[in-house]
Amino acid sequence: MAMGHYGVKTELSPEEVIQKAKAYFGEQGMGLTTLEEGACCISFEGSGGFVSITLAQEEDKTDVDLMTREWMFDVQQFMRIIGSK
Repeated sequence: MAMGHYGVKTELSPEEVIQKAKAYFGEQGMGLTTLEEGACCISFEGSGGFVSITLAQEEDKTDVDLMTREWMFDVQQFMRIIGSK
């Protein structure tokens, strides 16, 4: 199974990234199940794969670290969405 590890910086706050991740990957979006959610991380699973997002607040940016199995295309699309903000 293919795995991917990605990173992107965004001007969104960690809270905003988590909300957008839930909307994109969660039940109302891609239909993945939320496994874990905290102030600096969120993870989803479904369809034989997973998406794990870890956030680190920097001065005026949020560093977003994404790991996935089976959801590479969707993770790359999500990175484009939050990276342009």
